[in-house]
Amino acid sequence: MSEPVPTGYMRNARGGLDPLSMVKPIDALRDQTVAKIASDAKIISGLLAKFKREAFSDISSFIATSAEQYEVVLGGTKGNVTLRSYDGRFKLERQVQDTLVFDERLQAAKALIDACITEWSADSRDEIKVLINDAFQVDKAGNVNTGRVLGLRRLAISNAKWLRAMQAITDSLSVVGSRSYVRVYERVGDTDRYEAISLDLASV
Repeated sequence: MSEPVPTGYMRNARGGLDPLSMVKPIDALRDQTVAKIASDAKIISGLLAKFKREAFSDISSFIATSAEQYEVVLGGTKGNVTLRSYDGRFKLERQVQDTLVFDERLQAAKALIDACITEWSADSRDEIKVLINDAFQVDKAGNVNTGRVLGLRRLAISNAKWLRAMQAITDSLSVVGSRSYVRVYERVGDTDRYEAISLDLASV
């Protein structure tokens, strides 16, 4: 932690101390405004983190209790689940999303696919070429879109080289982590439609 700021001074961005008499009133007011909002944001962030921990714990405990009725012990907290209140007013969704990455074998898959396109160049449809090129586009961080690459496996192509490429894609894929979400919904009146209770600052 930084040392306390002496009375009559303000700490500047370089870590030094400026006398209040040398600080413009608008700069002091800006500092107060930013500091207050940032302090409130840290409190709210802490509350959201606490809410997430307790929500996951409560959901896991409930699932374990429910399974005990059938003398089943469930391990871990993975798996998506939906829970509803007795009156149907509220709905909870626990979702676990794996983080998938490709290793170097994806390059082998791309080489095989390129070879296929070269062989089929006279007869292949432009839509397939565009689909493949889009699938291997990289973002600013140099990562490919996992969903687009995996989508290539849904194409009904029986060529042996293509099938080897699809196998290379499958083999190159691994799970490096997962992210968990809790979403809370409230039913709209007496309809069967639910609206999310927003926990996103941009949505409230």
